[in-house]
Amino acid sequence: MRASVVTPAGPASDACGKLSAVTTPRERWQQAFDASPLREATYATMSGVPLAPVYGPADGSGEYPGQYPYTRGPYASMYRSKLWTMRMFAGFGTADDTNWRFKEIIKSGGDGLSTAFDMPTLLGLDSDDPMSLGEVGRCGVAVDTLADMEDLYAGIDLGAITTSMTINSPAAPIFAMFIAQAEKAGVHRSRLGGTLQNDILKEYQAQKEFVFPPRQSMRLVRDTMAFTAAEMPRWHSISISGYHIREAGSTAAEELAFTLANGFAYVELAMQAGLPIDSFAPRLSFFFNAHIDFFEEIAKYRAARRIWARWLRERYGAQLERSLQLRFHTQTAGVSLTAQQPEVNIVRTAIEALAGVLGGTQSLHTNSMDEALALPTEKAARIALRTQQVIAYETNVAHVADPLGGSWFVEELTDEMERQAEELFAHLDELGDGSMLEGCIKGIEDNWFQGRIADSAYELERALNNGGRIVVGVNRFTEGNDDEQMDLLEITNDDEARQLKRLDEVRHRRSQAAVDAAMERLAADAADPEVNLMPALIDASAAYVTLGEMMSTMAGVFGRHVEVPTI
Repeated sequence: MRASVVTPAGPASDACGKLSAVTTPRERWQQAFDASPLREATYATMSGVPLAPVYGPADGSGEYPGQYPYTRGPYASMYRSKLWTMRMFAGFGTADDTNWRFKEIIKSGGDGLSTAFDMPTLLGLDSDDPMSLGEVGRCGVAVDTLADMEDLYAGIDLGAITTSMTINSPAAPIFAMFIAQAEKAGVHRSRLGGTLQNDILKEYQAQKEFVFPPRQSMRLVRDTMAFTAAEMPRWHSISISGYHIREAGSTAAEELAFTLANGFAYVELAMQAGLPIDSFAPRLSFFFNAHIDFFEEIAKYRAARRIWARWLRERYGAQLERSLQLRFHTQTAGVSLTAQQPEVNIVRTAIEALAGVLGGTQSLHTNSMDEALALPTEKAARIALRTQQVIAYETNVAHVADPLGGSWFVEELTDEMERQAEELFAHLDELGDGSMLEGCIKGIEDNWFQGRIADSAYELERALNNGGRIVVGVNRFTEGNDDEQMDLLEITNDDEARQLKRLDEVRHRRSQAAVDAAMERLAADAADPEVNLMPALIDASAAYVTLGEMMSTMAGVFGRHVEVPTI
């Protein structure tokens, strides 16, 4: 295959200066590229060889970035217009602790915040719940009330920086607190930009941080989607996540298929609620794992864009280009990190991050080298961010869109990822009698997803144990494993005590009458499936109702889910 250099020469125009008709994919790409604002950069190799923004077949046929089905990227200019968002994940101890880390990330050049919550918060529990003992602030930040949310983002202009929150079962009340504190700080909800993970299906499939039964949980997802579609044009109401599916042990193809299947289920959920597809689909985003198998990961991302575009247009009738363009955040693989020789994790993370960039990610988090041992230290987090910055500014890989497009290996692997995914879609479609929504819920109720992931995880672990898969420092090249351990971030019992004191103070100074009224309204609204719960949750947040109180009130109506494993 002969490749041609596609240079930004400008589209043809007629005597009146209007753009003339374009006929080839390359000409259509050229027109879109010329309409894109570009970053200031020197687009050449270190040796001075000029780099075209994209390369393709000599005759100008084939696929180009920004064109359906978007295999090569959602935008014509890709990183020549805007680099990916360097969104670093942070959260530990109290809200004050994490606020300090956020400001350090911003000062170091990070341009997007991503909030990690502790286990009690992820399960909708207050810090003083008996089940929370010993877990407060350990794996993320503790958020009990609006007061914590106020501390968490104090001094940060939420109208100027985008924010992501990794929260699922309690996503709606946490989101309500976020909106309430932003508006209290003078930032109207319409100005807020960012993403709520809010992907409850993968919790039942892989991560297991669920509270309510699946169908009741999906009602909350529906309500957040409808609320943001109506009132928050810059907000992504759901980040459909394959990351945790892969971390649980799935293959790359299963991560791809299960994630997109969940995406189709959310599309059907919103359409059943009467939302036109083009009113919400542009604000759906995805979250993929960047694992260590370099080319497989790149092929996975390319296949994901192609599948999403085709299904949204052909099956669900989407017409807007933005509805068809799959956009995704990437995080390097936490499960690939090792406690042995943790400095080697810097190498793993760099390779995984490079795969995400070459695959066309819109946002990227790089894990810190010490995360197999503890929450990251400030130094480790800075090195992780610097890894992205080296890729962005020193390697020149961001100068060319889809630089591996046209590689026989990458194209074949992309096709294979798509083929395997379509096989899994067919099973779910049959399981749901033509509905991917019903197929996904039945697949959860029947433990089909859980079984597939468990089988894949078993095969992976067996290969590690028998030496079929080599992991440096674990089952080969173990010299140096006994070296002195690095300094680690420690979350102490004192941090938990500070959070409990903070919660007790809020309980004593709030208006109990306002709390009682807010919870009464929330219970009544929850009992009516036609009512959107977001307004009641925002009002409850403003009254300093705790997260646990809101979740318990809804559980009184919805019930609680208990997984019954299949033997």
